[in-house]
Amino acid sequence: MDRWFLIAATALAAVGGINGMWTVHRGTRSRWTLTWMVAAFLAQLGFLYYRGQARGACPLVGIGEILAFLAWSLTLFYLAVGPTYRLSLLGVFTAPLVTIIQTVALLPGVWISNPEKMPPTDPWRETHAATSVLSYGALALAAVAGVMFLVLDRQLKDHHLQSGLFRNLPPVRELLKSMVRLLWIGVILLTIGVVAGFMMPRQASGTPHLIAATGVWLSYAALISIRLVRGLTGRRTATMTVLLFIASLSVFALV
Repeated sequence: MDRWFLIAATALAAVGGINGMWTVHRGTRSRWTLTWMVAAFLAQLGFLYYRGQARGACPLVGIGEILAFLAWSLTLFYLAVGPTYRLSLLGVFTAPLVTIIQTVALLPGVWISNPEKMPPTDPWRETHAATSVLSYGALALAAVAGVMFLVLDRQLKDHHLQSGLFRNLPPVRELLKSMVRLLWIGVILLTIGVVAGFMMPRQASGTPHLIAATGVWLSYAALISIRLVRGLTGRRTATMTVLLFIASLSVFALV
């Protein structure tokens, strides 16, 4: 049952992305992308519920479940940030990423068909896993906003002012504000995750993962600090946000 919910969420996100890209190509804006993403979010909740029941805990065992949780987190932050800050086109960039993440989660060898019941775990371990992956949802959406910023910046420089994409992109200032807010949210959640990681009991094999997570936290904290103290242009902030997120994905190789 849980697998079908994730398949449905993947299909809905794909339709939302295709619908959004088609309308942008025609030079218009569609509100249906938000509707499809809401439906995908509900399907994701169904997956998390049934998977959580099977695990008897937060479903964060193995790469497949972590990726599915990450996709849910990314969708959650999009629904919270996109409509609130009038960034409807954010869904056009977010939906394909959600589709890709969930497709990878469903691949043979990644997907666990028969999840085992988990023994009672330490609360610090659950907090570390949940808030860390949740933070990646905010940081992923910040990277998406960064890509949008760079696309808009490039179109301005190339004077592509009549394209459908340019006419539908939100103002640069709104993109930058949303990107910085998402960075703050991601860093705060990641701070909680890292602190919980140091508090939880762990084996020696878990130390490299915690060191890598701390390195990611330090990198993002440095980016925010430099922007606050010395100032960074929007273009450099966007570029660093995208590059840091891509580099931070290496943490999952240590799970």
